[in-house]
Amino acid sequence: MIVVNTDYISGKDLEMLGLVKGSTIQTKNIGRDITQGFKTLVGGELGAYTQMMNDARELAAQRMEEDAIRLGADAVVNVRFATSAIMQGAAEVMAYGTAVKFK
Repeated sequence: MIVVNTDYISGKDLEMLGLVKGSTIQTKNIGRDITQGFKTLVGGELGAYTQMMNDARELAAQRMEEDAIRLGADAVVNVRFATSAIMQGAAEVMAYGTAVKFK
């Protein structure tokens, strides 16, 4: 499936099918929370959280694509990601876009 953040795909006429989305809420275990908390004392990248967010974006995008497949889409255009804090140490990631079929 073609997934792009533009509202077109070069050389293709598109029929819009509708909004598709996928989301996940991720958190790290308490042990990782504590070790990452110590990292804030010295500064630097919080690698465990970076990986958590990368994994969350991947899962949200996969779920969005599955939603598009259910609609019979050939592609998803105008893809965006949104994040929000749900509680301390937990974040929601949502991927959304417009499912399209090639004419």
